[in-house]
Amino acid sequence: MPTGIDRVERAYLRHLLSDNVPLFGLVRTRAGYLLVDGQGLAAFLQRLKDDGRWPRSDLLSRLGRDADTAAQAETFLRRHAVARALPPGLPRLLRRRLPPDLTYFNVGHSNLTARVLNAMYEAGVCGHVMIHDVIPLLHPCFQREGTEERFRAALARVSEKADRIIYTSRDTQTRTEPYLRQMGRVPSSVVAHLGVELVEPDLGTSVPSGPYFVTVGTIEPRKNHRFLLDLWSQLGPDPPKLLICGTRGWRNEDVFAALDALPAEGPVKVIQGLTDPALARLMQCSAGLLFPSLAEGFGYPPLEAAGYGTRVLCNTLPVLREVLGKKVDFVSVNDSQSWLRKIQNWARTHNEAEQTKAFHPPTWADHFNTVLR
Repeated sequence: MPTGIDRVERAYLRHLLSDNVPLFGLVRTRAGYLLVDGQGLAAFLQRLKDDGRWPRSDLLSRLGRDADTAAQAETFLRRHAVARALPPGLPRLLRRRLPPDLTYFNVGHSNLTARVLNAMYEAGVCGHVMIHDVIPLLHPCFQREGTEERFRAALARVSEKADRIIYTSRDTQTRTEPYLRQMGRVPSSVVAHLGVELVEPDLGTSVPSGPYFVTVGTIEPRKNHRFLLDLWSQLGPDPPKLLICGTRGWRNEDVFAALDALPAEGPVKVIQGLTDPALARLMQCSAGLLFPSLAEGFGYPPLEAAGYGTRVLCNTLPVLREVLGKKVDFVSVNDSQSWLRKIQNWARTHNEAEQTKAFHPPTWADHFNTVLR
């Protein structure tokens, strides 16, 4: 399942490829940097659409790591590169190979290194950086070891070098700019909600009999799966099913142990590797999507579920109120009894419930009209 940032990068690649302007992609590899032109990027996007049937990884891509999918994709991109350079040669590569008056979009929180940003600045490139959230600074306890320090350093470089920041929500802007002021400079900015792409549900995907609920997201601390497991332990002898759709993340050993201890025929199931159409089907047929997340920069799953007409129960996060308004139900995770009552009520009325009022989530056309105008 692609993460939220994966979806953003894919949407930007697709949109910029459709524009009639020169396009280049900068790829950082373990051996240095690759510059890929529009033709190579189009081939890369097509491989993503084809579920990533990559070539066998070459020796250079395998150095120091297993021959995984990343190594295979790197091999593919190296074959399509129009130029390459060792790390110290990046500034010269950009000055020689890029046309003048170019704009650089970094929309994934990666490659915000001093080397890349300094090289772009020296080449006269106008840099636009998307900030999805500042969760590593606000909630370091949810992060992998060392993430807070790396993120703070990257944000300081953005403060110094970026020409403009793209915020995915007003809430993220409000939370980010105090840090930037402390760092010495607040770049100009624009707020543009991310686009939501609703796919046609896969009618061939089997769904559980009886009422069931869905929660979507990487199994990491801030997604608050522990809260749902505790609720399900209080639902009595015949609870509805709970489908946890997502892969295992980090720093969540107690939840992993609880999941490993679940009975095979019990009501709680973990499902991985779903396609977007299969996930859409599970959402659409469920009694509701549950989203008790403790922190978000945007929050794709409740927007997607609401777009399919599914009932949604969310924690009271400001960003979710911003992007969803009154289209879903909000209950604080500090009020577990209200969550229990809502779940029990939705399970009882599942067969009688009509879909929620039509919700039209933001589109990528809306986003790009704001960002690129």
